Amino acid sequence: MSKLDEFLAGDRLEDVVLFISDAFLDDDSRLRNVGEETDRGVRLILDGETGRSAFQAGTGMGAMEFAQTATRTEGRIARSLDDGECPFVDAEDATEEAEEGAEVDAEDAESDPGDAESDAEGDAFAGDHEVRFVFAFAEGQNEEVGGIYAEGDVVHAYAHCACGESYSHKWVVGDRA
Repeated sequence: MSKLDEFLAGDRLEDVVLFISDAFLDDDSRLRNVGEETDRGVRLILDGETGRSAFQAGTGMGAMEFAQTATRTEGRIARSLDDGECPFVDAEDATEEAEEGAEVDAEDAESDPGDAESDAEGDAFAGDHEVRFVFAFAEGQNEEVGGIYAEGDVVHAYAHCACGESYSHKWVVGDRA
C-alpha cells in the first residue's frame, strides 16, 4: 500500500499531504527530490511539522492560515489530492458569456448580417482554473464533535486555484462521493 493509500485510509493521521503543481514549482526546487512526481506536479506525504514547513517553503504562505482562508469556500478536490474543480469557474463563465453576448449584440446591430463573425472563442478560462497547490490532513473520528466527525476519520483538503481563489473539501475516510 502506498503512503497516499495509507493516508486516505486514515492510517497516517500524523501526516499531511502537500501537492505543488509544475506551473507553481520551480524546476530546481528541492521539493522535487523528496516528493512523488505526478502528471501535474509533486506530491509529498510528510509528518505534520515537516509538511507545514515544506508547504511554507513551496508556497510562501503558512499552511494553517491558508486552510483558514480556503475553508470559507467549498469545492471538490480529487482523492489523489493533486487536482480539483474550482467552484468559481461557473460564475466566471457566466459573467464572460454575458459580456460576450452583449458585445456580439452590439456588433450585430452595427454590422451587415452577412458579415457577422463567430463569437465562439473557446473556453477563455481553460487553464485559469487548474490547481496550483493542495494541503491536506486527516483528523481522527470524534463522536463528541458530531456530524461527519462521528462517522469516522475525516480528510480535510484545501486547494489554491490558478484564478487566485482557494477552496476546501472534506470527506469521511472510505466515502467515495
